[in-house]
Amino acid sequence: MIPTPKRSSIAIVGGGYTGASIAWSLAALPQAERPEILLYEPRAALGAGLAYDDHEPAHRVNVPAHLMELPNVEPGHFLDWLHASGEAAADPEALAPEGAWFPKRAAFGRYMAEHLAPLLDSGVVAHIREKAVGARPDPKGGWLVRAESGAELHADQLILAATHPPPSPPEALAEALAGHPKFIPDSTVAEALAPIAPQDRVLVVGAGLTGADIVAALDLRGHQGPITMISRRGLRARGRLPTGMEPLSGDFLHPPAASALELIRRVRREIREAEAMGLTWRSVFDSLRAQGQEIWKALPLAERRKLAARLRPFWDAHRFRTAPQVEQVVDRLEAEGRFRLLAASIGEVAAEGAGPIRLTLKLRGGRRENLEVDAVATATGPAHRTSISHQPILADLAAQGFVTLDQVGLGLACDRRGRALGPEGRAHETLFIAGPLARGTFGELMGLPQVTEYARFIAQEAREALQSGRTAAVSPP
Repeated sequence: MIPTPKRSSIAIVGGGYTGASIAWSLAALPQAERPEILLYEPRAALGAGLAYDDHEPAHRVNVPAHLMELPNVEPGHFLDWLHASGEAAADPEALAPEGAWFPKRAAFGRYMAEHLAPLLDSGVVAHIREKAVGARPDPKGGWLVRAESGAELHADQLILAATHPPPSPPEALAEALAGHPKFIPDSTVAEALAPIAPQDRVLVVGAGLTGADIVAALDLRGHQGPITMISRRGLRARGRLPTGMEPLSGDFLHPPAASALELIRRVRREIREAEAMGLTWRSVFDSLRAQGQEIWKALPLAERRKLAARLRPFWDAHRFRTAPQVEQVVDRLEAEGRFRLLAASIGEVAAEGAGPIRLTLKLRGGRRENLEVDAVATATGPAHRTSISHQPILADLAAQGFVTLDQVGLGLACDRRGRALGPEGRAHETLFIAGPLARGTFGELMGLPQVTEYARFIAQEAREALQSGRTAAVSPP
């Protein structure tokens, strides 16, 4: 049954970690200030989303458990829950050599669902278990949000907490392997790797966190065949140090870099200085991450575009680090000669029916290599340029002129208050962009600690918009 909201209401579209964290933050307001919270999410459990509604046992969180939790809770909240709930005892392999815990991703999903359950039971948060497929201005002010069933509800504020778009396989693969039973265009789909047999020769296209997860998942399933992984620059996601955390190294804000080239030079200089002190590049990248939003804010649009277009693969390979357990698997298979990483791109592709797949790889430096495999898995990361087209509500709002892609190519356009920008650059007071899709404006918004902070920020912005009465009728652009 869909509830009837009170006059003051906030609709959140997307009940993954971002949307659930915003709902959690709003629910903590005093009762007299708390709006009706409507959370659209077709999944039964809230808070897991694509990232943590993941029951592949080889997939682990990439952030140490002591750095993961809901907004506005005591430090170590999730880690304490791991032990109190028995999850830690049931998964002793989650404890890495340096003493940090990296549990299975599904465990964090259960943590989220357990803590949100009382809010649902009490009615503080209304879980509308449908996909929101459209929204239009309400002549009386705010929005009318349309669910898949056709039902519409009023909301004074609308927060878009949409998930990442799926990956977009290289065109040559998509065309030649359409319908092939062992072509896996999106490995994040449940049981996507099931068609791969133990002795199959496998090509993994993409060398980031998802690529590493594919390798670890295949190994846990007993896969014995050779695995070739390719990326254009031959960079794979790095792991964490086997020892404790390094101190931060590097100040990139006094003054901030004014160009991509200047920033690169400073990063290289800081790495040299860190190594002279016995530290590694990781300490410098930890500083970059901590200062990331302010660094990004100081760069002109043209320089942001340069970073996103030319240097993002280098940043991703160093910034997003695999759990130690996953890295150990990849390192072991490489030492055994069952895994190799190539700097290469896809050339020609051919396959007959469900038989072997023949490819020509274009290696860096101009050489080519012919490769025959039995299965191909894509791990190229979200196709950000499809952020609007793959979500019906975003496509609907874009058609009305309320949202558009950002000018950097990382998600949706918004201002520094998180308000959605239309194609003409107009900010909409009652429409907010939440989660990593706001990266074009805010920069570093992929790590869970940064997503948590931004969720808290968006909740505060929406609350202030309600308090100031910014719920007047929304006029189309």
